[in-house]
Amino acid sequence: MADKNYHLNDVVQMKKAHPCGENRWKVIRMGADIRIKCEGCGHSVLIPRKKFETKMKKVLETSE
Repeated sequence: MADKNYHLNDVVQMKKAHPCGENRWKVIRMGADIRIKCEGCGHSVLIPRKKFETKMKKVLETSE
C-alpha cells in the first residue's frame, strides 16, 4: 500500500463524512496527534496519528 503524504494546511477527505454533511477537512496541527477542521461547519477534532492514517481516504488539495 502506498503511503498517503499529507502536510500542514492540506485539505483531506475522510472515509466517513462529518454529521454536517461535509467530507473535506483541513489539517491544522501535526504531531503525535493530528487536529483537523471541518470545512463546512468549522468544528475541529483531535485524532491520534495512527487512527487518522487509517481513516483518511485521500488528499484533495495541497498547501503548496
